[in-house]
Amino acid sequence: MINQNQSGKILLLYGIIFAGFLVFLAVMLFTVLDPRHIPSKYTAESSKASRGSIISADGFHLATTKKLFKAVVNTRYIDPQKKDLFVELFSIYSGMEKKTILKKINAHKGVVVLSYNIPQIQAHYLKKLAHELRRFKVFKALKNPRSGLLSVHGLNIIESGESREYNYGNLLTPIIGYPHKLEEDGYTFVKGVKGLEKRFDDELSARQDGYSRGKRDVNSYILLNKESFTKPQINGLDLKITIPVALQIKIEKMLDQMKKELNAKQIMLAVMDSTDGDVLAMASSNRYFPKEIKRSDYPSLNSGMIEYSFEPGSVLKPVTFSLLLERKLVNPYDLVNGHNGRFKIGRKMITDEHKFDWLSAENVIVHSSNVGIAQLAQKLSGFDFHEGLKKFGFSKSSTHDLIYEKTGSIPSAKRLENQIYKATCSYGYGLRANLMQLLRAYSAFNNNGKMVYPKLLHSLINEYNQETKIPYEEQVEAIHSATAQRMKDILIKTVNKGTGVKTITPGLEVGGKTGTAHIVEDGRYVNKYNTSFIGFVNDKKKKYTMGVVVVQPKKSQFAAQTAVPVFKKAIDIMVEDGYLQPDIVE
Repeated sequence: MINQNQSGKILLLYGIIFAGFLVFLAVMLFTVLDPRHIPSKYTAESSKASRGSIISADGFHLATTKKLFKAVVNTRYIDPQKKDLFVELFSIYSGMEKKTILKKINAHKGVVVLSYNIPQIQAHYLKKLAHELRRFKVFKALKNPRSGLLSVHGLNIIESGESREYNYGNLLTPIIGYPHKLEEDGYTFVKGVKGLEKRFDDELSARQDGYSRGKRDVNSYILLNKESFTKPQINGLDLKITIPVALQIKIEKMLDQMKKELNAKQIMLAVMDSTDGDVLAMASSNRYFPKEIKRSDYPSLNSGMIEYSFEPGSVLKPVTFSLLLERKLVNPYDLVNGHNGRFKIGRKMITDEHKFDWLSAENVIVHSSNVGIAQLAQKLSGFDFHEGLKKFGFSKSSTHDLIYEKTGSIPSAKRLENQIYKATCSYGYGLRANLMQLLRAYSAFNNNGKMVYPKLLHSLINEYNQETKIPYEEQVEAIHSATAQRMKDILIKTVNKGTGVKTITPGLEVGGKTGTAHIVEDGRYVNKYNTSFIGFVNDKKKKYTMGVVVVQPKKSQFAAQTAVPVFKKAIDIMVEDGYLQPDIVE
């Protein structure tokens, strides 16, 4: 028989076993219920889409986006025995000096940014380096104080933003324009402020950032398989413009030289295909570097071709004369009294630089007689004059491809019933226009009466290099074909026998009209001038409308000595580059 003492011992043993079993169950229950810090089998990656480029007609990238990356390392994880190896390799791959790297990692324990501006290609190689550094155990594993698990934090290359690059410096500014920087969630990106950068900001802007998620391998790289998810990165569209770099460079260089020679405030020049509106050159002597805008550049930030509105002077006379021809109010061979260069309308004395007794109506244009055109304009009603100017595009936007255009103004129909306003407006005073409006108006004389819209954007190019051409705007008939042909002949005569003789180029058809106009300051005309020459130049195959505006030349106030030589030099450049082929019979 089991005595009482033995029974007690057996019961105690069973109690201990039972208590141990309860402890075991409690531990198991706690283990099951407690969240487990197991590294995720999945990982994700994201990439930022880039802004599109601006590309010239001859395929040069004028504006591009450069992605920037930053290199980040947690210094606590660098194995002290391998610190020198890390510094050596990072210096080789990044181009940074070793002493700079050492200074950064010794200055702070924890997360350190080694560089903020790593180019994309360099970032690609640094990412490979980061992988190799892990493989060679340059970074040691440390226990997470919260989870108690070991982890390794190595070198991280993180996309930090983008920078806009202008590969040809100040070429084609201010037409290209410039952007400004914005920051969102620590990422720096750019948005257009002026020029093409602003006008087509929506098209250029990045469409969709890339994103990938899936199972990871031992190095935390995504395993791309049927279980992974990928949203593609879609960059902004590229803009291909109508202007070739080679021609633009030569035109700009010529304008820089002529600005000095004429001691002018600014010179602007534009060349456009008269038949479809493609712009071949749009140049200013006043340019800036988009990456280095200084306070002195502020006046040059505006595109003078559309944002400088001025009284055009005598280049408006052909428009006035064409309105008279269109309504059969004048015959080109009618005689007009030149009044020996002085003619009074009301209280206004109208004068000519050269004195004439009598001259034919068409010679009023050829010899640029204010007295003659002021008298002829009286035949137009105020309504017809006003509507005619609107039909030629004045006071309206000249092109849809640029932004912030100053469209100028024209006198009301009622005001143009006044003889004095009618007279002064006939030779380009009392209204305001910009260079591109004048270019568009003159295209009618070289295109059978139809005006074309100046066109800068040729096409949009997507991620897959697929090109979508931009359709041309519908041409607007300003005058009938017969009227346009007569005006074309008169403008050719103006070059051959009148104020534009210095533009004559053997083997080419050249026509145009000079203009000189006083500048208004504080509501009064001052002794400062703008000069201009608007016209066309054609060979057997191509037709171009071209315009020059010289702002405040000090060398001379006459267009024949300022704007005309610039126009001629532009013709010579176009011949040299093969845009024009003179038909010269040996």
